Amino acid sequence: MPSDLEGAMDALIHVFHRYSGKEGDKYKLNKGELKQLLNCELSDFLASQKDPRLVDKIMRDLDSNQDNEVDFNEFVVLVAALTVACNDFFEEQLKHKGK
Repeated sequence: MPSDLEGAMDALIHVFHRYSGKEGDKYKLNKGELKQLLNCELSDFLASQKDPRLVDKIMRDLDSNQDNEVDFNEFVVLVAALTVACNDFFEEQLKHKGK
């Protein structure tokens, strides 16, 4: 039986590949695929944002090699950054509850 962390890693891989390659390179997300992934898998995050160009900005920020696609390594950067931000938020909430 996989550990929680192994399960999380497996989920990341499967989520990425569920959306990648519907068009073009099957190992990368184009802008449309990235938008669909964000809308389906991170809908609460997107709903809380006010910028209508958020997907464009995320695509630009993640696409480190500037090929107009997001590969798995670039995708993991997004997940890691969001995870750190969520952890920071929860730590702040715990500090406020402790006061």
